[in-house]
Amino acid sequence: LWLLSSDTSSKSVFLFLEVCFDCVKQTVNSHGVKGLYRGLSSLLYGSIPKAAVRFGMFEFLSNKMRDESGKLDSKRGFFCGLGAGVAEAVVVVCPMETIKVKFIHDQTSANPKYRGFFHGVREIIRSQGLKGTYQGLTATVLKQGSNQAIRFYVMTSLRNWYKGDDPDKSINPVITGMFGAFAGAASVFGNTPLDVIKTRMQGLEAHKYKSTLDCAVKIMKHEGPMAFYKGTVPRLGRVCMDVAIVFVIYEEVVKVLNIVWKTD
Repeated sequence: LWLLSSDTSSKSVFLFLEVCFDCVKQTVNSHGVKGLYRGLSSLLYGSIPKAAVRFGMFEFLSNKMRDESGKLDSKRGFFCGLGAGVAEAVVVVCPMETIKVKFIHDQTSANPKYRGFFHGVREIIRSQGLKGTYQGLTATVLKQGSNQAIRFYVMTSLRNWYKGDDPDKSINPVITGMFGAFAGAASVFGNTPLDVIKTRMQGLEAHKYKSTLDCAVKIMKHEGPMAFYKGTVPRLGRVCMDVAIVFVIYEEVVKVLNIVWKTD
């Protein structure tokens, strides 16, 4: 609603959708439907362990922080999400995002150096050491921590509101998807500035910045406050769908596990 409330923003949305449809059309015409799944393996390398660490840590923390009746309130959900985000940032996201950003910048350069995923990882570690895959760790921890804190806070709040006084009330996957999309949108508006800083800190031009704070100051000084919200519209479309799908899968998997895996 906020996006559609201004002419400029609504034009950006429609322009983004038009570009997306044109991109899909040209990709299918040139490479077939399989072309839409190029790079899937690289995405899976990061997405599977990231989701495992995120939800594993959230479940661990939430089980420790539930009240006597087994309820997790939104405040505790926020801190559980924060812990989950920090864990996934350190274990998975920072190295994978650093490699991804370096790949993107390398492939758009005049003379690309990396021939593929494993070759690129090998070259980065050979030339920069393991530290080369952990550029922008502070920014990544701040971004992922706030990201998951916002998402789990919103999801916990909406779940508790929907269930009311009946903690055993089942939630339809469609409702879960809607809640997830809303949580995704909240996280986009809440932490896009941190995402912009993180991306700058992990790129090939990261040497320009002394620290995360220095990066933020230079962006503000040379590009203005709106630079912190670059890419908000395209990120909004991707993240809302992503978070909705992930939370639906998570909730449905938990339901199945609660049936087949009985614990005391």
